[in-house]
Amino acid sequence: AFYNLNVEQTVEIKQKYIAKPSRSGLKYHLKTFGCQMNEHDSERIAGLFEQDGMIRSIDEDSADVLFVNTCTIRENADDKLYGTLGQLKQWKSKKENRKLLVGGCAAQKDKTLVRDRAPWVDVVLGTHNLTNVINLLNQSEDWGPVTEIIDEIDEMPTEAPSIRESEFSAWLTIQIGCNNSCTFCIVPSVRGAEISRRPSDIINEAKSMIDSGVKEITLLGQNVNSYGRDLRIDNKARPYFAQLLYQLNELDGLERIRFTSPHPKDFKKETLEAVNDLNKVCKQVHVPLQSGSSKVLSKMQRGYTKEKFLEKIDLVKNTVDNVSLTSDVIVGFPGESEEDFLDTLEVLSYSEFDSIFMFQFSPRPGTRANEMVDDFIEKHTITDRFNRLKQQQTEISHKRFKRFIGTNQKVLIEKTSKKNNDIFTGKIDGGHITHLDKGNLVIGDYVNVEIKEATPFYLKAEIIN
Repeated sequence: AFYNLNVEQTVEIKQKYIAKPSRSGLKYHLKTFGCQMNEHDSERIAGLFEQDGMIRSIDEDSADVLFVNTCTIRENADDKLYGTLGQLKQWKSKKENRKLLVGGCAAQKDKTLVRDRAPWVDVVLGTHNLTNVINLLNQSEDWGPVTEIIDEIDEMPTEAPSIRESEFSAWLTIQIGCNNSCTFCIVPSVRGAEISRRPSDIINEAKSMIDSGVKEITLLGQNVNSYGRDLRIDNKARPYFAQLLYQLNELDGLERIRFTSPHPKDFKKETLEAVNDLNKVCKQVHVPLQSGSSKVLSKMQRGYTKEKFLEKIDLVKNTVDNVSLTSDVIVGFPGESEEDFLDTLEVLSYSEFDSIFMFQFSPRPGTRANEMVDDFIEKHTITDRFNRLKQQQTEISHKRFKRFIGTNQKVLIEKTSKKNNDIFTGKIDGGHITHLDKGNLVIGDYVNVEIKEATPFYLKAEIIN
């Protein structure tokens, strides 16, 4: 394949990435926007940069190489991207030979538009060719700015070393892409169709993580509960996710297994039974609602109705003991009436999610919802509904969090609190953020605690000696 480097030059790029360090002593910094998939992609970029001899910088001011990992999902994502790149023009001019790289979903979507709008960018690459980043950096030094976007792939990309934010918790990609066609979502366009990794590759990477000290693994995919359907294991086009959970649960040294993100229509009882029965799989299940109105769900092309969603909630609650439920909700989708919004509040009351991710609809170029202009909701109406949703969910969350007061839980210590250096922060099995005094603890400890207090957003605990 040939890739455009500038108006007059093209070059054939064959090698995926190189292992010989060539930038020893240079500093790099990562700016990551968006979802967990982007966070994991940035870990892979960090691994490749350090394999090339670079050292991580805590801020962009001291960096020689800056990688911006972009998003298309969050509100005003395009404006934020090009606003950020505008600010970074000055960053680049302050020091000779600085390199600015842009990757991620917005780069995959906009392609050559990135450099049209920000010609000071040296490298633009998409979501399918991250492992080629060092070669592209080399090309930009030899030939000038380079854009490489691969529209489709038919196999999992080459694996790359990762530099994780945490030594003890790790993302583990089991699948990329998405076969759904939600009208508000750009993911299928920028991440492609679903491709599952071979189970043996996943198990081997998990073992390597455990050997390096990882205690908690989060399985990552756009729709994890359809994992394996494309692999046709035993010549059957069926999901293999439950079986994967059983295999991972047998690994010595692993304490916890989490997963995100599933799709309600693909939940199977066998997966929920695995969540309930396996001691290392956390009893936390994310069930993205998006809307409680069957009419709006149809416009979103979610593949289920309000009634079908509630059946899934009942299935989860009846199968997984003391489950912690989380969800996603979009307020103000085109055509959403007050009655539709009240349906969403009704589903929240029935489901009693421990917490939800709340979003105000904003149009995304490249999605079908972006074309529903005649049905757009006025901003003040969306804001009002969002505030009402937030108030109701805060009350539900507080009630749900209070159920842990007086109970004994296990917490994996993750980091120091941003607000208090004397406090450690971690999560209990259900994924609830938990604060406790540092005492003699260290990050990575997996400790028994008693929950003493609950707010709608976090728990407070004391160590059990």
